[in-house]
Amino acid sequence: MLATHLSRAVFKLCHGNQLVYNTCWEDPRLDRVALKLGPGDRLLVITSAGCNALDYALDAPERIDTVDVNPRQNALLDLKLAAIRRLDYDRFFQLFGRGKTDEWDAIYNDAVRDDLPEASRKFWDKNGKFFLGEGRRPSFYFRGSAGMFASGINWYINRKAKIREEIEMLLAAQTVEEQRELYETRVKPAFWGPMIRWVLRRDAALSLLGVPRAQRKQLERYYPGGIAKFVEDSLDAVFSELPLKDNYFWRVYLTGEYTPECCPEYLRPDNFARLKGDQAAGVSGLAERVHTHTTTILDHIKSVDYQYSHFVLLDHMDWMAEHMRDILAEQWQAIIDRATDPALILWRSAAVICEFVDPIQVRIDGTQRRLGEVLDYNRELADELHARDRVHTYGSFSIATLRRGGRAGLASLQQSNGENVADAGAQSAKDSVSPDALAHSG
Repeated sequence: MLATHLSRAVFKLCHGNQLVYNTCWEDPRLDRVALKLGPGDRLLVITSAGCNALDYALDAPERIDTVDVNPRQNALLDLKLAAIRRLDYDRFFQLFGRGKTDEWDAIYNDAVRDDLPEASRKFWDKNGKFFLGEGRRPSFYFRGSAGMFASGINWYINRKAKIREEIEMLLAAQTVEEQRELYETRVKPAFWGPMIRWVLRRDAALSLLGVPRAQRKQLERYYPGGIAKFVEDSLDAVFSELPLKDNYFWRVYLTGEYTPECCPEYLRPDNFARLKGDQAAGVSGLAERVHTHTTTILDHIKSVDYQYSHFVLLDHMDWMAEHMRDILAEQWQAIIDRATDPALILWRSAAVICEFVDPIQVRIDGTQRRLGEVLDYNRELADELHARDRVHTYGSFSIATLRRGGRAGLASLQQSNGENVADAGAQSAKDSVSPDALAHSG
């Protein structure tokens, strides 16, 4: 019990007092395949670092609302949005591609500061040093609590494991076979020492990455070897099974910067131009469709008078399922009340078996229902995409279509259209995500 209280205190300290995520750690290439966003769609997504909201905007939905209880996360996305409006591509890439600039004062004070909301302006007035490229953490991507952890890992690589040259060779590898040879013979034996395994079992260290004790417990429960083995297996998959040439997640984590060839989509020149638009020609950029909100998902949904066709919930339900089950049920009720019919919902979890969603009770048209009765899971696509995840740090990935009539109603509709569909009945909680979702990691 004491360990749990201490863990919560550390996690709250990390999340309540500073920027946590300086980049998103969910692969939007997978999300966009699942979401199939287009004109008329409205999406609600947790802000995180805002990278993925900008990525989704490239599919031109009608509106994207980003919601986060941490105002610093919204301050980061607000800075990106203001920079898209006010900067040219080269200076934008200095900030968010290289993670540092010699022109911060000119960029900030002369161009973007007046375009920021007041709360975000106050944050960047104080924390512009993040982009100066100075000190022991000379990149924005080594700032914030997740950046602090990344900086520590790079210190370990440089000073303890002494494999910086091997890491650079790994990132430059042209084939998966070349990667695998380097990783298995030169990188992994040096990297996986007692210090790393000890760190990965500490709640305090994991809190820097935004991983609460509840997520670690889920992995300890279902994954043989616990979180340390899970991370080891995940890294094995990233560096020896999946191409690294376009894996910008691990590049920025290991180097503190992106390259023009290996970066998020919003940092590519053509996409930047689409996000920016052409003010002189009266053409609005796609970034204008992105709106930040500092609040909870529940309170935000209750505050709007329009519906959403898509939701991206990241992994926040892991923590809520452990500590706020009543609020989680209220949140799902609010989602149902403000969702189109049908609506597409994505989430991730540390749990290999995501068993806490389907049993939640909600009311639909005056009738009490289990979520598992009205969520139609696309497990085949979820497993296929999960295997290709460039981040590879989640236990499971869920794609579900919310249908108020339930899956039986879907089957009737399909049968009326001449399709032969077997009604499998209510999906069990244990089957909501395939139990072998991590088998793809090899």
